[in-house]
Amino acid sequence: MTTATISTPQFTPVYGPVWSWRYGKSLGIDPIGEISTCSFNCVYCQLGEIKLKTQQRQIYVPTEQILQALAQFAPWDVDVITLSGSGEPTLAANLGEILIGIKTLTQCPTLVLTNGTTLSDSQVREQLTLADRVSVKLDGISTAQLQRVNQPVREINLTQLLLDLQEFRRIFPGELGIQTMILSPWSLSDRQEYQRWIKAISPTEIQLNTPTRPKPLKHELAGRENHPSPENLPYQARKLKSVQPSILQDFAQEIQAQTGIPVRYPPVSN
Repeated sequence: MTTATISTPQFTPVYGPVWSWRYGKSLGIDPIGEISTCSFNCVYCQLGEIKLKTQQRQIYVPTEQILQALAQFAPWDVDVITLSGSGEPTLAANLGEILIGIKTLTQCPTLVLTNGTTLSDSQVREQLTLADRVSVKLDGISTAQLQRVNQPVREINLTQLLLDLQEFRRIFPGELGIQTMILSPWSLSDRQEYQRWIKAISPTEIQLNTPTRPKPLKHELAGRENHPSPENLPYQARKLKSVQPSILQDFAQEIQAQTGIPVRYPPVSN
């Protein structure tokens, strides 16, 4: 267990920049607010335990508040501006307004990280098309797998989720990534089923990952940020099990060979 002196940061809807191996130097936008709110409560969540588990869309942080905070970060010397933060960003009913406002103010590329559970809503799909990039979480290819890893607010209709993702891909003109967290090696049948759906969805790329950062013991707003060392976090956390880099590498090579879609995974630290 990692322990440290704990301080409570003040909420701001814009944070960073943070470094992402997927997208480079990123400025974070948090449209959810100080109370973590999500339709998932993932076992590896860097925010810790989710406080409010819901699928209800509403305005959590006013668009004007976000854009006023964003203006303070000019000239926005980043690779991308990312909507993520304290939960599931598509639960923000003003998602479209925020994306338009960011682009108007900064002209920077925009990215939304989502778990895909709201893609059944045509309004969400339409608002997401305003982003330059969208990255959708898909941590398993069976209902049992997703229930165990993502702990959703209600049982996932996996087939419907995947069909909604296909429909979004059909209308989305930007770059679509699929993010998959690997907590343990997958069976051959699971890998094959995953590749079948990846072919059907046809994303721009796939991003494989495994937990490398301890999970906070309780909700931590500071979990949004990068920290110099996972062994020296400013809050109490527990170390998570991760797979060997060779597992990610072998799966990545298999997916790319079977689907022709580029696959990335974190660089191995020396």
